[in-house]
Amino acid sequence: MKKPILFLLTFLFVSLSCSAAGEKHSTQKGEAMKIQIQIQRGSESHKLTATLEDNSSAKAFYALVQKGPLTVNLNEYGGFEKVGSLGASLPRSDRQTATKAGDIMLYQGNQITIFYSNNSWSYSPLGKIDGMTQAELKSVLGKGDVTAVFEVM
Repeated sequence: MKKPILFLLTFLFVSLSCSAAGEKHSTQKGEAMKIQIQIQRGSESHKLTATLEDNSSAKAFYALVQKGPLTVNLNEYGGFEKVGSLGASLPRSDRQTATKAGDIMLYQGNQITIFYSNNSWSYSPLGKIDGMTQAELKSVLGKGDVTAVFEVM
């Protein structure tokens, strides 16, 4: 009787160990998807963290970033956002929305937008920058273009 139980326990331990090793960057059910964003503007560099949404667009973006750091050149647009090409198309879940400072949105399925002020348009929500005010974001993103490097935390 002891051998079957010992075999079963060993099998479960090995199975769980292999599963955990194969899921290095995946999230547990209920665990938020977190990313780090390094903003480079001239000689200035700032590290931000963001929590991603629980939708197909955000999950596809997270999977893209899991492959390795994703560098995106973000261009100034309208005095309220930075926008740049992802180099890939992601699933869209567009909805008319009023954005706020810190919102990260997917635009037209292949562009990422980081807001430092408000706007209203049709976007797919990706996430939100954690713990920064509108004034802080405007200071970090500043005027002109920036480079953003997105990485899984």
